[in-house]
Amino acid sequence: MSTRGSRTEKVKRIFQKFDANRDGGLNREEMAALVVAVNPRVKFSDEQISAILDEVFRTYGEFIDGEKGLTYDGLLRTYDDGAGDVDRDFDALGLDLNTVVDDGIFAALEEASSSSIVDERVIEAQKKQRTAAWAVSPNHGIVFDDTWKIVDDLEILIKRLKAKQSKDGKVKGDNSDAYSDAGWSRELGPSTEISEKRIHWEESGHDYALFLKELAALRTRADGARSREEAFDGHMAIGRVLYEHQLFKEALVSFKRACELQPVDVRPHFRAGNCFYVLGKYKEAKDEYLLALEAAENGGNQWSYLLPQIYVNLGIALEGEGMVLSACEYYREAAILCPTHFRALKLLGSALFGVGEYRAAVKALEEAIFMKQDYADAHCDLASSLHTMGDDDRAIQVFQKAIDLKPGHVDALYNLGGLYMDLGRFQRASEMYTRVLALRPNHWRAQLNKAVSLLGAGEADEAKKAMKEALKMTNRVELHDAIFHLKQLQKKKKLNGAANGEADFIVVESTKFKTVGDRTTLRQDLASALEIRSFQKITRLIRCDVDLLKKEMSENDVPISYSGGGAPEKAIRKPALEVILRRLLSFLKSETFQESVRAINEKILMLLDESGSGKVDVGIFYALVAPICGGLPDKRKRVAYDALLWRPVNEGSTEIRRSDAIRYIKLLRAIYIPSQGISEMMEIHGETGSDNTTVTLTDFLTMFDDPDWGFGVMSTLVKLERGDRIRHGNRVCSVCRYPIIGSRFKETKARFSLCSLCYSEGKVPSSYKKETYTFKEYGTESEALKDKCKCFPAHTKKNSPNNSS
Repeated sequence: MSTRGSRTEKVKRIFQKFDANRDGGLNREEMAALVVAVNPRVKFSDEQISAILDEVFRTYGEFIDGEKGLTYDGLLRTYDDGAGDVDRDFDALGLDLNTVVDDGIFAALEEASSSSIVDERVIEAQKKQRTAAWAVSPNHGIVFDDTWKIVDDLEILIKRLKAKQSKDGKVKGDNSDAYSDAGWSRELGPSTEISEKRIHWEESGHDYALFLKELAALRTRADGARSREEAFDGHMAIGRVLYEHQLFKEALVSFKRACELQPVDVRPHFRAGNCFYVLGKYKEAKDEYLLALEAAENGGNQWSYLLPQIYVNLGIALEGEGMVLSACEYYREAAILCPTHFRALKLLGSALFGVGEYRAAVKALEEAIFMKQDYADAHCDLASSLHTMGDDDRAIQVFQKAIDLKPGHVDALYNLGGLYMDLGRFQRASEMYTRVLALRPNHWRAQLNKAVSLLGAGEADEAKKAMKEALKMTNRVELHDAIFHLKQLQKKKKLNGAANGEADFIVVESTKFKTVGDRTTLRQDLASALEIRSFQKITRLIRCDVDLLKKEMSENDVPISYSGGGAPEKAIRKPALEVILRRLLSFLKSETFQESVRAINEKILMLLDESGSGKVDVGIFYALVAPICGGLPDKRKRVAYDALLWRPVNEGSTEIRRSDAIRYIKLLRAIYIPSQGISEMMEIHGETGSDNTTVTLTDFLTMFDDPDWGFGVMSTLVKLERGDRIRHGNRVCSVCRYPIIGSRFKETKARFSLCSLCYSEGKVPSSYKKETYTFKEYGTESEALKDKCKCFPAHTKKNSPNNSS
C-alpha cells in the first residue's frame, strides 16, 4: 500500500497530467479526459460521462474553483473518499514518480531549502493535503500546532476503530459526505438523505470501549494546553473530526466542553446544535442554535458569515419540533441576509407549502430553482404546490423534471401517483406507486394507494392482492375495511354486473329527502357537521379540553397593541400563536402537529389575517376554536363568550358589545359553514362596529344556537362526536358498499341503508327511483332492533322479521 506521502505525490502527478491549461483546476473537459484515461477498458457514453462529472462537481462543490474546475485538494479528496484507486490509476496512466514537476503550483513542495519560511510553507501544504478543508479555513480552522498533533492521533484512532469494526462486519454504511446539500457547506447540517448515508457505529464491545478510553486521553491533552484558547482549539478540532466521521455523541461532548471554555463563541454552540439535530434531539438543537444566534448578534460583524447558516439550521430544528410557522421566519431571515442562498429559499418554500400558503411557496421555490436548476427537491415541492392550486398540467411537468434529475426520488414518484389518482388516470398512478415500492418495499401507503388505483382501473383481482400486501405491512383498521369493501363490490358485480364492480347511484336534490321524527338529522346539517368533524379530526382540537383555553387566557396574557383603526387588541404574530397551539396540543407528535397547524392556518388564520400583516387577534381565535374543542357543549359556548370578554374592547365588563357578537357569529359561520355563509363572509370586514349596545351571556347563547343565523349545527356535531365510531355489525352502505360507521340512515319504504356521508351527499341506489325518500336515523343497531320489535307485537306470528333490513 502507498504511504500517505507517495499517495499525494501520485495524485499530484495525475493532476498535473490532466491540467492541460495549467490554471490550477480540472474543468469538465479535463476531468472527462481523466475518467476515460483511467478506465481504458470501459466505453463510456456521453450521458454517462456527463452524469459522472455532475456527481463529482456536486459532491465536491467546496473544492470547485469557479471556471477552473476541481482543485488539486479536491482530486486528493476524491481518492481519500474511495472514489478511485490511486495506485491503479497511476499505473494505468504509465506515470513515474521521477517525472519532472514543472508546474508552479507544486514548486514550493519540491523546493529543497533550509529556510524556515520555506519549511513552514511545506508544512502548511502538507496539512492541507491530509486534512479536511475546514481545518485550514481562516474562519473556523485549527490555530495551534499542538492541535494538529491531536488531530493526527485522533485520525489514527478512528481509522483503527473503523478497520476493526469493518473486519468484524459491525460498522454499517460509510459516507462521510452525508450532510451536505449540493453547493452548500456541510455546516448546514444533514440533508434529506442522511438516513440512507448514515454510518452506524457499534458502540458496545471492547474495541469501542478502548477507543473511548484513548479519546478521553486526547481530551485530557487538550485540557492541559498552555492557554484557554489553545484548549478551546483542541476541543473544537476533536469535535470536528468526530463529526466528520459521524461519531456524533462523542463530537457533542467535545463541543459542549468548548462551550464551557468560551461561552460567547458562536461556533461550539452551532456545532453542538448540529449534533443534537442529527441525534434527533430537536429541542436541544434549537436551544443551542438560539445561543449561537445570540452570540452572533452580540459579536458584531465577526460572525456575519455564519448567520445565514444559523438561521437555516434553527428553522430546520423548529420543523423537527413541528413548528413550521416559526421556521418560516428564520428561513426568510437567511434569504434576506444571503439572497443567493438557494437552500434557504427551498426550505422556505417547502415550509410555506407545509402551512398551506401555496402562492408564496411557489414564488420561493421558483426562485430557488432559478438559482439551482438541478434542485430535484425544490422541483418536487413546487409541483406539489402547483397541484394543490389546481395547475395540474404544469405540476406533472415539474414532477417529471424532479424524477429526471433524480430517478429514485420517492416523494416525487409518490406525489405524482397521487396527482394521477386525482385526475382519474389510475393506470399511470399504479405505475408510479409500483416504482415507489421498488425503491421502498415497505412503503405501506404506496401499497395501499396502488391497490386503490388498480381498483379504479378496473383490475379488482390485482387490487385485492395489493391490498393484502399492504395488510402484511401494517395492521391498520382502515385496511380491513378496504378489503371488506372490495369483497362487497365483487359481490355486487356478480349480482348485477355493474361495470368495474362499482355501485350505481343517483344524486337527489335535498328537497326530496324527508325525515321521520325530530331525532333524524337533516341532510344539510349533517353535511356541514361532517365537514367540521373532519376538521376536528385533522387538527385534534377535540382532544384539547376547552378548560385549557380558559387556563391559557388567565395565565398567559398577551400585550395590547392597536389596530389600524385605533382600537386596542391582543394581536400576535402567527409564529407566536403557533407556540400557544403547541402548549394546547402538547400531546401530539411533531408530524401530526404540523398537519394540525396547516389546517388551522388554512381555515382560520388566513381569514383572521385580513390585512396580510401576519398578526391575528388572539381573543377572536380562542372564541372560534372553543366550539370544536373537547368538553361539554355548554362549557364550550361559555368559554367562547369569555374569550370575547377577554378582548381589550370588552375587558372589565360582564357583557360584550353586540357588534362584536354579530361579527363573531358571522366569522364562525364563514369558517365552518362556508356553503351557507358566503355572502356573510363578504360582510365581515365591512362591520362598522357603531352599535355600542351590549349582550349578556343569555342573549349570546340565543344568538349562538339560532339554527338559521347562528351555529345551531353544533348539536349535530356533538352527536357525531359521540357516535361516529359506532359500527353496525356487517351492514354496508347501499351506495358506497363500505361498512356503516356512525349513524345509519334507513329508507322507511324501500328499506335500503345509507352511511352518513352518502346520506349527506344525497346519493341513493339508482334502482330506487322515487319522488321522495323518507329516512329514519339509527345511532346503534340496538335502536334499530327496538324499532323492529315495535313493528311485531308479541301476540302475532303472521310475519317473520327475516325479510326486514
